[in-house]
Amino acid sequence: MSNHPWLAHYPETIPATLTYEEKPVQMYLTNAAKDYPEKTAIHFMGKELTFREVYDSSLKLGHYLRKLGIEKGDRVAIMLPNGPQAVISYFGVLYAGGVVVQTNPLYTEREIEYQMKDSGPKVIITLDILYPRVRQAMKHTDLEHIIVTAVKDYLPFPKNIIYPFIQAKQTGLKVYVEERGTNHEFKRIMALESAEELNIPINFEEDLALLQYTGGTTGFPKGVMLTHKNLAANASMCASWLYKCKTGEEVVLGVLPFFHVYGMTTVMILSIMQGYKMVLLPKFDVKTTLKTIQKQRPTLFPGAPTIYIALLNDPDLKKYDLSSIHSCISGSAPLPVEVQQNFEKITGGKLVEGYGLSETSPVTHSNFLWDRERVKGSIGVPWPDTEAAILSMETGKILPPDEVGEIVIKGPQVMKGYWNRPEETAMTFKDGWLLTGDIGYMDKNGYFFVVDRKKDMILASGYNIYPREIEEVLYEHEAVQEAVAVGVPDPYRGETVKVYVVLKEGYSVTEEELNEFARAHLAAYKVPRMYEFREELPKTAVGKILRRVLVDEEKKKIEKIG
Repeated sequence: MSNHPWLAHYPETIPATLTYEEKPVQMYLTNAAKDYPEKTAIHFMGKELTFREVYDSSLKLGHYLRKLGIEKGDRVAIMLPNGPQAVISYFGVLYAGGVVVQTNPLYTEREIEYQMKDSGPKVIITLDILYPRVRQAMKHTDLEHIIVTAVKDYLPFPKNIIYPFIQAKQTGLKVYVEERGTNHEFKRIMALESAEELNIPINFEEDLALLQYTGGTTGFPKGVMLTHKNLAANASMCASWLYKCKTGEEVVLGVLPFFHVYGMTTVMILSIMQGYKMVLLPKFDVKTTLKTIQKQRPTLFPGAPTIYIALLNDPDLKKYDLSSIHSCISGSAPLPVEVQQNFEKITGGKLVEGYGLSETSPVTHSNFLWDRERVKGSIGVPWPDTEAAILSMETGKILPPDEVGEIVIKGPQVMKGYWNRPEETAMTFKDGWLLTGDIGYMDKNGYFFVVDRKKDMILASGYNIYPREIEEVLYEHEAVQEAVAVGVPDPYRGETVKVYVVLKEGYSVTEEELNEFARAHLAAYKVPRMYEFREELPKTAVGKILRRVLVDEEKKKIEKIG
């Protein structure tokens, strides 16, 4: 117990260890179609699909992929926003025995080309409006086929007629893709293909289900190899953590993108596994999200701090009823305490911070939603079957409670390694522990705290400064909506602290006022020396602020001056 002090705080309803059924991820859909054939699995902008319809459609796609030559272990890229096609494509690839390569729809030609070259898929499934970009990138890769769908394909009448005009106005694109040669129409596959069962033998422990590319926030994205066991284990852990949620009854808001592992596991796989209804949104938009919550009454809302912050700062927030939401786990970035408290006040539900990485499918830690006190500022405790510790960055030894070092993880959700990168894989593991690159500590009760990213630490005049601490202070200022601190080169101090700030609508504050506020709450060496006010900050698709982009901007400015 001394190595796992957190287990003393587990409610009786959460087991310390789980039993995992050794079945591939797609079997959850097979089972859901048998258990809930007529129950709504997906609600998408007014269109609804039952579990049976999702299952049949996934099998149809699986059969078609086999006809295109996809064999066990072959990669298939999916470049889609959230919608029925994203779910059908994901399970269709798995039924065919393939490995999903999730591709961000916002990627440029260069980024698509890089990922396709690295992962080597033969087929990509994408949207009509993304087709020109994919087609250009395809010339320089081994891609052989493009399966094309459109948002309108799964919209009810009359939205399916109106939507292409709205899309053309918003994007300036009107694309018509003809079915011939290497082009294949998703809609036609659904109309003509067979929905017979597909049973490709899968090794639960060893076979890959997914290549999940890292966000690239610290360099070139790497393909994280996640097995069927990794994903099934993490979704099972999630279900055990949400022990008050009722199988077959919850409604999950799917605004986190499925091309990111966080949305894929905590919304898509969990919902299919537990027979929950998914309410899907193709992208995050404040007004659409608020209207959807009021109308569709979701009970679970996995999200990210930037999503909750944007909703809380909408001037019309009080016009909407968000009281259906009873549980939210926030991930992908630190959750400011103010945001947690305000969101709980508005919804009456619980919002807790969790923690994870692409390399861990993704969740490893979370605060308890019910029956236990929450610890302010903590990412919570390790999930069932998950071991975590703090490693000294100097000696490489496990540290005692309250000492700061690198957070390390072991567990069934930990990746097999990086795709075609044996050296980087070896560098990421030490004595069986996954090195997270995050600096933190564990208190005597087994609660973990993230101090910062190892790569983000600012070294000024010999002092270690953690950006998160500065950001937490600035979030307490009434005018600040978002804040991010970075280290910028300084000829005297080595590095100095610069803060980028987005103000709440209707608020104003001067640099001097913010500086005074920071001085009242931080040691002198931690106080930012530079402030920059912005309308918005660069972010990943899941709302993680891209600190690297801001650091690169600063370097370029200095190079120009130099």
